[in-house]
Amino acid sequence: MNPSGAALVVEDLAVRYGGVSAVRSVSFTVEPGQSVGLIGANGAGKTSTLRALMGLVPRASGTVRFGSRDLARVPARDMVRLGIGYVPEGRRVFAGLTVEKNLLLGAYARRWDAATRQTLGEVFTLFPVLAQMRGRLAGALSGGQQQMLAIGRALMACPALMLLDEPSMGLSPKLVEVIAETLQRLRADGIAMLLVEQNAMLTFAATSHCLVLENGEIALSGPSAELRANPRIRRLYLGL
Repeated sequence: MNPSGAALVVEDLAVRYGGVSAVRSVSFTVEPGQSVGLIGANGAGKTSTLRALMGLVPRASGTVRFGSRDLARVPARDMVRLGIGYVPEGRRVFAGLTVEKNLLLGAYARRWDAATRQTLGEVFTLFPVLAQMRGRLAGALSGGQQQMLAIGRALMACPALMLLDEPSMGLSPKLVEVIAETLQRLRADGIAMLLVEQNAMLTFAATSHCLVLENGEIALSGPSAELRANPRIRRLYLGL
């Protein structure tokens, strides 16, 4: 995997749907190799923030930069060429293609050479079940296996930064543990991550820094360990 990269800098990001303001004045930075979580209730603006960063929904205002590159006019399809990997909400695998072909599609911006074959081997090492099912149609996989496939597909591009949208959604507690362990391994490998999650416990375990989004605005931010100990966070997001 490729742990090098540039900082993602978001300044005063705003997203509107018609007359409804979904995200307001959101600013944060993800440094190279840093893992940042974004938690909040349903409707807080988490997915809108991530989709705006990827250029999948219009940004009403604000700037997004990756290193020295302004992403204002970069289409979503070209983000991967800049070193940004995206794991969408709901996995979005190609159900009619095999596991291996799904993974190879993740490397569309790379040449098929020894380095790409090595990355495929690394993904299979990270997710042995995908190696076992490489010839099976992706639509026949379980929800957890499809989530592994979606993460592996993004890793095939050797991203410096991963944007993950609700990777634990719809998974059993056992599979949530598997996804948490995977994110911790990616963090240890030095891949920068922005993790959008409703599962605050998973987020605190997988990230070094966390942002709490409420009503489209950042209400709190700080080291994940400190926020996890915050009485208000424990009450609202951990049920403690």
